[in-house]
Amino acid sequence: MLTILGFTMIATFLVLIMLKKMSPIAALVLIPALFCVFVGKGAKLGDYVIDGVTSLAPTAAMLMFAIVYFGVMIDVGLFDPIVRGILKFCKADPLRIVVGTAVLAAIVSLDGDGSTTFMITVSAMYPLYKRLKMSLVVMTGVAAMANGVMNTLPWGGPTARAATALKLDASDIFVPMIPALAVGLLGVLALSYVLGRRERKRLGVLTLDEVLEPETETVLVGAGAGASGDGSAAVAKKAARTGGSSSGAGTGSGTDADLPDADDDFQGLDPHRATLRPKLYWFNALLTVTLLTAMIMEWLPIPVLFLLGAALALTVNFPHMPDQKARLGAHAENVLNVSGMVFAAAVFTGVLQGTGMVDHMSKWLVSNIPDGMGPHMALVTGVLSIPLTYFMSNDGFYFGVLPVLAEAGQAHGVSSLEIARASLVGQPLHMSSPLVPAVYVLVGMAKVEFGDHTRFVVKWAALTSLVVLGAGILFGII
Repeated sequence: MLTILGFTMIATFLVLIMLKKMSPIAALVLIPALFCVFVGKGAKLGDYVIDGVTSLAPTAAMLMFAIVYFGVMIDVGLFDPIVRGILKFCKADPLRIVVGTAVLAAIVSLDGDGSTTFMITVSAMYPLYKRLKMSLVVMTGVAAMANGVMNTLPWGGPTARAATALKLDASDIFVPMIPALAVGLLGVLALSYVLGRRERKRLGVLTLDEVLEPETETVLVGAGAGASGDGSAAVAKKAARTGGSSSGAGTGSGTDADLPDADDDFQGLDPHRATLRPKLYWFNALLTVTLLTAMIMEWLPIPVLFLLGAALALTVNFPHMPDQKARLGAHAENVLNVSGMVFAAAVFTGVLQGTGMVDHMSKWLVSNIPDGMGPHMALVTGVLSIPLTYFMSNDGFYFGVLPVLAEAGQAHGVSSLEIARASLVGQPLHMSSPLVPAVYVLVGMAKVEFGDHTRFVVKWAALTSLVVLGAGILFGII
């Protein structure tokens, strides 16, 4: 009974948010509360929620102060050279911009923190996507998949969890997986190339000068029936604030760019904004490098590092109290949206774990594996990791399900190392799970509806996971 209710609760949540019948925050709170009553444990709902909030409170604190820190760094101009460099590299070509998004996200993911990756990637690429009227779900999808592959780094989380759960050495798990993960990353780049070609066909190519026009003008890109035979679209210009709109902003031949229009202001490269602090550039760069180094070396807990970093960045760059309050106010919306989502997710995870739904779901799945699949438990683990790491937290999967799978594998002569490596396969999809706090940073900063992102990314991320699994089998790693 708990197994059925668990799957039904997850399915109900996903359907409602993808159909936009409920907001993610409301769905994360109300649906598990309702199912908790169905299970007959409504009296314990408070305990489950408190347990969930307690476990996720450090993550919420980290995200709150990380948003403030990186928001201040964006305000003072730390990332402006990166944005301009990407502009020059991409040359306002949608194809190169999408590929550039994947490359940037993969590089920044080396710090092992998804929230940091998404904040830097979105702040660098969002202005360009907006100016060219590109699909923002393409940006969020590509960034999430690239980060998902790189999230398997030993300091990223999943590998360390697998090593801990099965009492193995993290390097023994990760190093042999490098060829398969490299193929997965190449798969993300190939997919970004395909998606970039679709965007180029829909929108055409602008020159860099057209993209960097003064903000009193905007570039309107036509698409669809008026496109020429080679797929390039007509480009027109008109005043931005006179009510004009782009015929290609929300259309296209078979693309997933069905997002609502957002603010058309192009603020990311404004060289004259009052918050710039050019004289403090190297201080801010050194502070950021030190902060990221401290995260990787684990000198202090990540929430503490970002708390200290945000306080120091505000104090040095904006020594006057009114300026500090203005910066905090400017980023308050992002902070509230993300932290609210995290605490709402705590209700969902608290009920899933507290009622025992997760345990029953995992045991049911394992018990239904045919006996003939015993010698292929590594393959089974890889396939199961794709949906299971999406529907439950990494902690739930690696500490709850993986040991059971490893025990079943050992009974058929499959080593725990193979099982552990296969368990990393689902990470490209996991990074877009509604139970991953970082994804709300991604969609929040990109002004993308979570349902739109989910509808776009699930199929591509699942394909990327299968590519990693296939490469692992081909190379004899899994």
